[in-house]
Amino acid sequence: MNKKKSKQKSKSKITAQTTLKGKLEVTRSGMGYVIIENVTGDVLVRPGDFTTALNGDTVRVKVIKENVRTGKKEGKITEVVTRKQTEFIGHIQLSTNYAFFIPDTDKPMPDLFIPLTDLNGAKNKDRVVVRLVKWDKEDKKPVGTVISVMLPEDENDAAMKELLAQAGFPLFFPDDVLEESQRFPEMLDAEEIRKRRDCRELLTFTIDPVDAKDFDDALSIRKLANGHYEIGVHIADVSYYVLPETELDAEAYKRATSVYLPDRVNPMLPERISNELCSLRPHEDKFTFSAIFQMTNKGEVKQYWLGKTVIHSDHRYAYEEVQEIIESKKGMHVEEILLLNDIAQRLRKNRFSKGAINFSSQEVRFKLDEKGKPIGVMVKESKEAHQLIEEFMLLANRTVAENVAKLNINKKPLPFPYRVHDQPDPEKLGPFMVFARKHGHVFNTSSPEKIAHSFNAMLQEAKGKPEQHVLEQLGIRTMAKAIYTSENIGHYGLAFEHYCHFTSPIRRYPDVLVHRELQSIIENKPLVDKKMEEKCKHSSERERAAMECERAGNKYKQVEFLKEHLGETFEGVVSGVASFGFWVETVAHKCEGLVGIISLSDYDDFRVIEGDYSLVGRRSGRTFRMGDRVWIRVVAANLEKRQLDYEWVMDAGKEEEEEVKSQKSKVKNKR
Repeated sequence: MNKKKSKQKSKSKITAQTTLKGKLEVTRSGMGYVIIENVTGDVLVRPGDFTTALNGDTVRVKVIKENVRTGKKEGKITEVVTRKQTEFIGHIQLSTNYAFFIPDTDKPMPDLFIPLTDLNGAKNKDRVVVRLVKWDKEDKKPVGTVISVMLPEDENDAAMKELLAQAGFPLFFPDDVLEESQRFPEMLDAEEIRKRRDCRELLTFTIDPVDAKDFDDALSIRKLANGHYEIGVHIADVSYYVLPETELDAEAYKRATSVYLPDRVNPMLPERISNELCSLRPHEDKFTFSAIFQMTNKGEVKQYWLGKTVIHSDHRYAYEEVQEIIESKKGMHVEEILLLNDIAQRLRKNRFSKGAINFSSQEVRFKLDEKGKPIGVMVKESKEAHQLIEEFMLLANRTVAENVAKLNINKKPLPFPYRVHDQPDPEKLGPFMVFARKHGHVFNTSSPEKIAHSFNAMLQEAKGKPEQHVLEQLGIRTMAKAIYTSENIGHYGLAFEHYCHFTSPIRRYPDVLVHRELQSIIENKPLVDKKMEEKCKHSSERERAAMECERAGNKYKQVEFLKEHLGETFEGVVSGVASFGFWVETVAHKCEGLVGIISLSDYDDFRVIEGDYSLVGRRSGRTFRMGDRVWIRVVAANLEKRQLDYEWVMDAGKEEEEEVKSQKSKVKNKR
């Protein structure tokens, strides 16, 4: 596999009077710093020089002075390029003739003036969601409008909305976007149907989570006269409805991704598009963009076709239903599902043999009451039903990317949103290899492919052993993060030379870009998008924000769940260590909390051994190492900080043993 490291751009220097674009970060004290990509040194901005910029905004800043001795720079913001956040949560302060909105934030920002005509039923001291609608440079106060009043009892709803708003994801769609989404007819256009490959007579079905509403992929299968199988991967044709330079497209690009929180989806597209027109619901004709493969029963692709289609889904399966069919070998369309599963497992085995890294994945899901309060936590693992869908989606994504990569325009690659994953970071890999060697796992670093094979050998050998969890977690941390970029360096983790995202356009904007580019190539009019790299960077940034938001949502629910279990004891696994304590993840519900070093002071004086990922007692030698099984008691659950505090619990037998060790240590010290 031809791999190369992505190019690191050299850092440039800022000179006085230069105007540059960057991201404003406001500290709690009110000072601001503009972070400028590929430039050495941030630019300090004092509160009076923000103009109309807020925390997280992309701005233009003019450097007004520079300290020659220290190199520190100060600047003044001249323009807000894009706002990170336009919707805020806070309280209304109402007077006779005017109202103000006081935002709930630890980052200083001005109150918003709310015209009395825009209160939307809000009363004094109500908690509300407000949208910033106007803030001219000459205005001292920004102007907002109330878009939602939050009820006091809906604490969970407020918490989830706050996470989304702070991450810069709009909570509501603007009226013009909703209006545009309503214009499309329910019935498919007959003329458009004639332009497409008609797949409505093929056996077709979807496989999704039981609570899903946006079905963006379907599979079809039929046996051919030559003994091969025709397998279609059909993807919702979002690009048919969401056209460039429309309000729908601008809003989808701004969001760039759907966000999946424990109790809701904050969608990239309005429900009219995502859950109705584009969702591949059973017993309905739908427009799709398809990758259709002619394959043997051993998973060999003999030929493929890419293009626009129309399909009719015969059945909607939940993953659990398909898993039951695979295990029992009974059920609707059992023969086809077992065949697809067999091919998927062959594709999977082939991927790993070529160097794809086989990290196992677990998903935490919450059982919620009618108010969104967690009353149970479930840990779900990837099973064959999930892998069936995963492998065919990977095949389609890879095939599309390989198809596009062949094309050059004026001897240059066509700008295209590849999904890439760089090789492991040597600085992170080195210490991990030392740790892995302690557990008997030796890495071959002679090539990127050999490193990948070493990872897989380690994961296979560690399966079921006590160190499995820690080796997986630390191994993942050595990996680079996958991003979108027009610089095609391949996908290391999947062992694909060419890869893109084609299969989820309802929830990911890069997939919409891929559909447009692919269709332009099919029509022999390749689209050269000069802003492709900018769009890739934006999509990667929004993806990271969504992932952080989803983690914060899960953490909130975990804290909320264990808040009802204060004082109770659970078994856990040490998931991280630091000089101030160690983190433990409970085995039963994957809730992570901190055992502070102060709470351990009665037992010993502990110090961190970084290379060993452990805390070690100076006197007793007691060790808390990543991956160790321990017992903890829940002592605090802070919802506001999304933080759990545990204390280590020693079982009776160990307690007596420790007491003997302690007494011996005291006698030795006296001598």
